Amino acid sequence: MKILILRFSSIGDIVLTTPVLRCLKTQKPEHEIHYATKKQYHGLLSNNPYIDKLHLLEGSTTNFTSSLKKENFDLIIDLHNNLRTVNIWSILRVKRYKIDKLNWEKWLMVRLKVNVLPYIHIVDRYMDTISHLGIINDGKGLDYFIPNSTEISQFNLPDNYFVYALGAQHTTKKLPLSKQIELCNSLNQNIVLIGGKEDIQAGISLSEQCKNTINLCGKLNIDQSALIMKNSLKVIAHDTGMMHIAAALNKTIISIWGNTIPEFGMTPYYSNDFDDSECRTLEVNDLSCRPCSKIGFSSCPKGHFKCMMNQTFKHIQ
Repeated sequence: MKILILRFSSIGDIVLTTPVLRCLKTQKPEHEIHYATKKQYHGLLSNNPYIDKLHLLEGSTTNFTSSLKKENFDLIIDLHNNLRTVNIWSILRVKRYKIDKLNWEKWLMVRLKVNVLPYIHIVDRYMDTISHLGIINDGKGLDYFIPNSTEISQFNLPDNYFVYALGAQHTTKKLPLSKQIELCNSLNQNIVLIGGKEDIQAGISLSEQCKNTINLCGKLNIDQSALIMKNSLKVIAHDTGMMHIAAALNKTIISIWGNTIPEFGMTPYYSNDFDDSECRTLEVNDLSCRPCSKIGFSSCPKGHFKCMMNQTFKHIQ
């Protein structure tokens, strides 16, 4: 069969689909696997050996869908299941298996704090979409393929260090600067700071106020960030895409949770043989306002931001 997999965003969500690609291609090598995503996420998948062809969305969805229709797919695996992917399916008119997004269950938890979530990891829900094809989870976790050409020697990093991936798309998913400073100063370890251009100022502030920090915010591409995490002792990250890339690299992770909760099924996902005994989940429990969103906000809706301000950093060395 010729199979089209749909997942248009974002970094973490795309990395979390990689077991589907690997299991499909290794268990049914006769199938031709195509993947459609946004052009800006090309680098996450361009080195993946389990994809036969990438289709990159840039500009008009109409033109993009027309190009997909010419491929004459036999099946769509919809791992996004939103209005765009439903529209693509309606035009391609082929059989479609889709992810159960648990929208109703998440709505009840966010709005009414009624927990009927099955606590099924999203990777396992992704895998359910291909179970009809006789595909089973091989237990090998996530994939992230770092190109051999990736170079980080110019940064002169120490032999032993932690990585702190300090960014997040939504403010309520990351520690405020004062808590980031507290976190870094609590660690008796070299700390490499990674983040995007939007994190440059925070990186400068941390490097000025915290001991043993090396600020690389805004200086790395995503593959360089991945390689620096791969060579680290541990990774500290918020509930973000970098956390999932670290899990794909089988790194010990200290994950920090603010307005979102692990019960949504987006925790670090490891291979079955990975020892996660030193991994830690940092969250403030028993807050009546948490979770306030399944994604995040630009500021705390209540104004107090207790889910992050009340975080403590003991026992994370």
